[in-house]
Amino acid sequence: MSSSLLIALILLLSSLAYWLGCRRAVALAQRPSAARLHSRPGYYGVLAGVWCGLPALLIVAVWHLAADPLLTRMAMNGVAAAKGVVSPDQVDLLVNDMRNLVAGNVVMHEVDPLIQAAADQYIGLQRLSDLALATVALATALAGVSLFLGRIRPALRARNQVERIVKIVLTLCSTFAVFVTVGIVLSVLFESIRFFQQISPADFLFGLKWSPQMAIRADQAGSSGSFGAIPVLAGTFLISGIAMAIAVPLGLMSAIYLSEYASSRFRAVVKPLLEILAGVPTVVYGFFAALVVAPAIRNLGGLAGLPVASESALAAGLVMGIMIIPFVSSLSDDVINAVPQSLRDGSYGLGATKSETIKLVILPAALPGIVGSILLAVSRAIGETMIVVMAAGLAANLTFNPLQAVTTVTVQIVTLLVGDQEFDSPKTLAAFALGMLLFAVTLALNVAALYVVRKYREEYE
Repeated sequence: MSSSLLIALILLLSSLAYWLGCRRAVALAQRPSAARLHSRPGYYGVLAGVWCGLPALLIVAVWHLAADPLLTRMAMNGVAAAKGVVSPDQVDLLVNDMRNLVAGNVVMHEVDPLIQAAADQYIGLQRLSDLALATVALATALAGVSLFLGRIRPALRARNQVERIVKIVLTLCSTFAVFVTVGIVLSVLFESIRFFQQISPADFLFGLKWSPQMAIRADQAGSSGSFGAIPVLAGTFLISGIAMAIAVPLGLMSAIYLSEYASSRFRAVVKPLLEILAGVPTVVYGFFAALVVAPAIRNLGGLAGLPVASESALAAGLVMGIMIIPFVSSLSDDVINAVPQSLRDGSYGLGATKSETIKLVILPAALPGIVGSILLAVSRAIGETMIVVMAAGLAANLTFNPLQAVTTVTVQIVTLLVGDQEFDSPKTLAAFALGMLLFAVTLALNVAALYVVRKYREEYE
C-alpha cells in the first residue's frame, strides 16, 4: 500500500471517528436523566478524530524516517564485504547503484549480480515494510477511536482538551518557524565568517571595486580579487529607489481613490485588474524591460543628446516599479477601508472636507498598514533578480547615474552560485557575505520603519 493511500485511509477513518464521536455525545445527552454535556458535541468529535488520526500519522512519519536506512543496511549487508570494499565513499557508490536499480534508473550496461540481488532484497523488504506499516497504523487508528469512544462522558472536558491541543499545535508551528529562520541566518552567518577569514571585512564593506573573479596566475592584476560591496549595494539602492519612486505614489494614490472616491462598481472592476499585475511572472516584466522600455529610453536619450547604455538602471527601475504597484495599492486599500467609519463621521461633523479628512484622519490612522505595504514593496524590489539581469546588466559600476548599467546584490549572488562551485574559495563564499549584508540592510529598514510607526502612533493617540 502506498503512503498516500495509507494517509488517505487514516484521514477517512478520522472523519468517521469525528462523526461517531458527535453521535456518541448526542446520544448521551438525549438519555433520560442524563447530565448536561460539558462541551458541544463537535468537540467530542474532534477529540475522537485526533485520537484516531494523530497516533497513526505519527507512526507513519517515524516509520518512513527509520525504515529506509534500516532496509538499506539489511539489503546491503555483506555486499561490501563480498566485494572487498572498505572505504565509506565506495560503500556509498554501491548503495547509490542499488537505489538506481530499485528506482528503475539503470544506466550501466552490465548489472553486478550482487547489487541486483541487494536491490531485489530491498524491494521485497520494502513490500513487507509497507504491509506492516499499514497494519500497525490502521490498527492504531481503530484502537485509538475505540478507546476514546468508550471514555466519552457528559463530564468530559472536551473543549478544554481541544483548545489545549490547538495551543500545542500553534506553539509547535511558531517554534518551527522561529527555528527555520534561525537556521537560515546561522547557515549564512557561518559561511560569511569563512569568507571574512580570507577577505578583510573593511575591504568588503568599504571597497569601491567588485570583481570576484580570481586570477589564475599570481602576477595578474587583482590576483586576489576585488570584493568591495559598495558598487553592488549602490546599484541595489539605485534601482530600488527608482522603483519605489514609481510604485509608492501611484500605488498610494490609487488606493486612496479606490477606497474614498471611486464607486463600488468601478472599484470592483479596477482593483482586480491592478492585482493582475502581481500575478505576471517577473521574466515577462524582464522581457518587456529589455525589448520595449530600454530601447525607448535609449532612443529618447539619443534625441536629447544624453549617453544612455543599452542596459540601464532606469529601465529596470521603471518596470520594477510597475510590477510593485499592486503590493502598495492593494494592501493600502485594504488598510484604508479598515479605518472605522466613526472617525470619518467625526471629522465631517467638525466641518472638515473630504480631502482634509483623508490627510488628517484616515492616513494617520492607516499609517502602520501603509508602512507595512511599503516595506513589503521595498523587500520585493531589493530581492528582484530577473528584471535586473535582463534590463540592467551584470556590470558592478559605482555610479548614481540611472542611465548607466548597474547590478544588484541578488543578481551577484545568483551569478556567483551558478554551476558547480567549490565552497572554499572567496569567490563562492562572497555570495553568502552579500546575503548577510542584504539581511542586515533589510533588518535595519524594518527597525527604522517600526520606530517611525511607534512614534507617530504615540502622537496620534
